[in-house]
Amino acid sequence: MLDMLSEHHLVALIGLGSGLLLGLAARLGRFCTLGAIEDALYGGSTVRLRMWGIAIGIAVVGSFSFMQAGLLAGGDTYYLSIRWMPLASIAGGLIFGYGMALSGNCGYGAIARLGGGDLRSFVIVLVMGVSTYVVLSGPLAPIRGALFPQNPVTTDVAPGIAHQLGAMTGVSVNLIGILIGALILVGSAASKPLWRKPAQVAWAGAVGLAVILAWAGTTWVARSGFEGLPVVSHSFAAPLGETILWWMTGSARPLSFAVGSVAGVWGGAFVGSLIKGHFRWEACEDPRELRRQIIGAALMGAGAVIALGCSIGQGLSAFSVLAISAPVTTAAIFAGAAFGLRQLIVGFQPAE
Repeated sequence: MLDMLSEHHLVALIGLGSGLLLGLAARLGRFCTLGAIEDALYGGSTVRLRMWGIAIGIAVVGSFSFMQAGLLAGGDTYYLSIRWMPLASIAGGLIFGYGMALSGNCGYGAIARLGGGDLRSFVIVLVMGVSTYVVLSGPLAPIRGALFPQNPVTTDVAPGIAHQLGAMTGVSVNLIGILIGALILVGSAASKPLWRKPAQVAWAGAVGLAVILAWAGTTWVARSGFEGLPVVSHSFAAPLGETILWWMTGSARPLSFAVGSVAGVWGGAFVGSLIKGHFRWEACEDPRELRRQIIGAALMGAGAVIALGCSIGQGLSAFSVLAISAPVTTAAIFAGAAFGLRQLIVGFQPAE
């Protein structure tokens, strides 16, 4: 069977399979970036924020365990092969987070909502995908390249937390990574309210597993094949644009992990919404709301390109290999989202 599939088909299937886990986690486990931030700031609950921590911890432990076993090379990942730019992480993260608040979803969340029949999310997906490519390789690319050049790493030590600590201490990089991941996992799981919802804990684990499976699967294809395909995991900014392009020019463009990943999240969310009985068609009735969502989606696309990843790309995939950019970008996304939510929920008028 595998002999009948090309390497492009294989990576697309890997994206599809691991993406299904992400889609199911969004609908059945309520795994959501903006929802976690909103719950923590205005809902008095850190359960969904801790779910993120569990997903990150499992992804870190799994990724560095694979590195230790020789099944993944950190230097092959995009996040450890590009020179870190602090300003890009901060500026891009703030822009993305603010846009996420305006849209009411990140790219991943929009695909998941689309799987439940929300047509407003279809607009967000389209606008974010196009916006990403406008900044990545379109008319705004020269400006982005001048302000935030994406240069390959030229030093012996990768821009990763574990790699930097390993170089300073002489301790095994993989051991350091596994220990950091374990600390994140234990710290996030130390909550009684969280364990009252064991299903959500399990789905958080499934999210971490999806990231690990993507790294392992694409590494296997890259090492055993001849196409030189990249080692990747999930992200939902440029992959949205890539998926749109594939649907328009599929006869001239090969399948990719990105296309499979987006399809997997949509499919998993669709199945999850049917299981929960939540599927229903929804449309935007307020033009002002639609305008806000379009502006937010455009900002998310631009911010993700500048920061080299979205809330999933930096917040999970880059975090799984402990790229230095990951915690900085994630904190900036949180801050941008908090600012946007305050504007939408509370406003900025002084109290009388």
